[in-house]
Amino acid sequence: MSGLIGKKIGMTSIYDENGKNIPCTVIEAGPCIVTQVRTEEVDGYSALQLGFDDKTEKSATKAEAGHAKKAGTSVKRKVVEFQGFGEDYKLGDAITVDHFIEGEYVDIAGTSKGKGFQGVVKRHGFGGVGQATHGQHNRLRAPGSIGAASYPARVFKGMKMAGRMGGERVNVENLRVYKVVPEKNLLVVKGCVPGHKNSYVIIQK
Repeated sequence: MSGLIGKKIGMTSIYDENGKNIPCTVIEAGPCIVTQVRTEEVDGYSALQLGFDDKTEKSATKAEAGHAKKAGTSVKRKVVEFQGFGEDYKLGDAITVDHFIEGEYVDIAGTSKGKGFQGVVKRHGFGGVGQATHGQHNRLRAPGSIGAASYPARVFKGMKMAGRMGGERVNVENLRVYKVVPEKNLLVVKGCVPGHKNSYVIIQK
């Protein structure tokens, strides 16, 4: 699917035509530069490689600098391939937030915030075991039994237990585009988007 690379700016809320308060996420979407054009003849598939957010020459590798020079642009921090662009684009072309229209729906993928080491109640939604009375005092948020007895004499793989949470790729589908601000390259979508402020997100039609 065609789309753009963006950067999460933060959240706000707007009122719709019925006066309802809608929570929204503001994303800086593009402009993305075409850094490579994949074709059926050469690569076996057709796609566009887009670059977003300038990177300093000092922190770029020689390979990155040469790749950007071929496209006639500066080195980019984030590079992603997209398929499904109907129009013909050439190296160095810029694709802006005008690619989206108000009222349509998009899918947005990003890396969720890291939560660190968390227990089973927060990580997996356990309800806790036992009662707060009858002599027990410290097992309310414990996982309870994690296995059987002498058979199978082990804990099965995949058991829901405490551990590190977050920092995973999350794809949120069917977010409505509420507003497009071309002069500032801003996209306002309904609902929340994975990731912290200034994190990169992939917006697909």
